[in-house]
Formats: sequence, structure tokens, C-alpha cells
Amino acid sequence: MAKLGVITDGISTDFEHALKIMSQNNLDQAELQYLWDKEVGDFDKSEIDKIEELLKKYNMEVPCISRHNFSGIGVHEVNIGDDTYNHHMEKLKECIDMAKRFNSPLVRIMSFRKEMVLFGEHGAEKWNVSDGAWNKLVELLTPVVKLAKESDIMLVVETGNNAMITSCFLGRKLIDDLDTKHLKVLWDPANALYCGENPSKNALDSMEGGYLGHVHMKDVEVSIHQAKIKCVALGEGQMEPHLKTISKRLNQIGYDGSMSLESVYRPTEGDFEDGFNASITKFKSLYS
Repeated sequence: MAKLGVITDGISTDFEHALKIMSQNNLDQAELQYLWDKEVGDFDKSEIDKIEELLKKYNMEVPCISRHNFSGIGVHEVNIGDDTYNHHMEKLKECIDMAKRFNSPLVRIMSFRKEMVLFGEHGAEKWNVSDGAWNKLVELLTPVVKLAKESDIMLVVETGNNAMITSCFLGRKLIDDLDTKHLKVLWDPANALYCGENPSKNALDSMEGGYLGHVHMKDVEVSIHQAKIKCVALGEGQMEPHLKTISKRLNQIGYDGSMSLESVYRPTEGDFEDGFNASITKFKSLYS
């Protein structure tokens, strides 16, 4: 069974307050993304010392260091060795150092900016496919997984709705094409709804064989033709029919890693902590 936690800024960017709320809810997996007014990878030594002090104070483990490395950049707009690429590599190195400091097994990467059609045939390869985008993605991430190997760390690539890797299927293909043992999939099934991947069926079929590294759980209502996403409390959106099946399938494939509640729901008259409170009971009942 997965170990349960939360991305802490989904409760509050006040890191100690977030840890207090986690502790009150018997969660011990604190995924780090935004703390106070900074993103992971941007902290100096004294700030990292303070983070470590608070983690020990509240007896928390860190399942993943989750900076938005390599996010929002078109693959045809960047090259290995240019300023943008080098900046993201340096920030990735800082995240890896942070993971080592906190004994975190995982560091998240993103997969650049989404291209709509990556593969096609019978004419689509000429008229619909983003020419060379997939091969460029593999090229750009080759030094990234090499760094992970040299650093003896596992990276996870998130299934993002604005990223090249939108599904478990594509995540597995990327890992195979990179021929690496230092990259797994960070599965966000609610994100993958936006690309049409079925969370109950074909998603976890692709993860058999050790491809799954981490899970984010939230609930949404998506309307692709309107280009719209609405965040809702867990169990009140389009993920609801899949939640129990996901729990069973994770057990079937022997997943024993971490699952983070991604608390991005904010009620009309409330804040993100209120959204966390609206989802946490359901989250724990399903996956603990």
C-alpha cells in the first residue's frame, strides 16, 4: 500500500503550518515544492538547515523534491548547452543535492511544453505531427538521465496536461527510448484525463514492470473542447469512478511508494487549506 502525504504548499506556503496540519492528519510524507516564498532549488544553506530542522521536529519524510524543472519550454526553442538549458540543469543539480540532504528518493522533472501530435501515419506524419519533437525531447533528456545515474538518484517525470509527457503510455515510451534505469513516471491521473487516458484501465497497464515512481492524487472536471479545468474536492469530479479501482490496481502491481494529495482545490469562499480539509478524509479512506 502506498505511503500517504501531501504537497505541502497545497495546505500552505507557511511550511511549519503545513507540517502541523499534516501531523494532525497522521500524514508523514511531505512533498516539497513551494516553501514560504521560494521554490525548491532556490534555497540557501541557512534556509535548507531550517527546512531540515522542521522536518525532524514533525517527524516527516520527503518522498519527492518537486521543482518545475524543464517546464513550459518548447523543445525546438532550446538546445543542450544554451543558457536556458544550463539554468534548468543547475537547478536540477540543486534539487538533487537537496534530495540527498533530506534522504528523498525522488526528484521531479517536467517534460518541456506540450506538442499536440507526436506520432502519425498514412499522411498524418506529414500534416499533423510536430516534426522531430519526440526525438528532440529524447535528445534533451539524455544528459538529464545521465546526471541522475552519476548522482545515484531516481528522477520522476510527471504526466502533465501542458507537457510532452501527458500519459503513462508516453512516460513508459520515454523511459524505454532513453534506455535508462534512473527515470520513472510520476502519475497524475487527473492531469491525464485531459489527454483521454483512462485512469482505471490503460494507464496502470503501462506501469507494470516497475515504471511507476510516484503518484499525485486530486480531482477535477475537464472540458477539453472548452480548454477548461475546474478543481473540485476529491471524489466530487471525473476521477470519482476511478478512485477505488486505482487503489486495487496499485496493490495488484505491488506499488509501495508514496502518494501525495495534490491539494489544488480552493472553495469559492475559502482557501487551499479548506480545499485540503474537503479532500483528506476521502483520500485516507481510499488509500490507507
